[in-house]
Amino acid sequence: MAKKTRKKKESPEQLSFEEALDRLEQIVQELEEGELGLEESLARYEEAVGYLKRCHGLLEKAQLRVELLTGVGQDGEAQTEPFPLDDEAEEAP
Repeated sequence: MAKKTRKKKESPEQLSFEEALDRLEQIVQELEEGELGLEESLARYEEAVGYLKRCHGLLEKAQLRVELLTGVGQDGEAQTEPFPLDDEAEEAP
């Protein structure tokens, strides 16, 4: 069984959302293959948690930047309001 060569580890904080998600998917695939030993599986799992936190944090930031288009004013300007967070959406009537 040949060992896979891996790129030098990058800190999750240095990666874009797409890069972190790609690395997370790679780790999941490695774990699902079942060829890693217990210690290596645990190390990959812990690494995956870092990438998951990075993805989650970037998604939260993106959600705060998104606004809902609620209409167009008489002057032709877009009317927007902040995108409701999950908690706020549940409280809406």
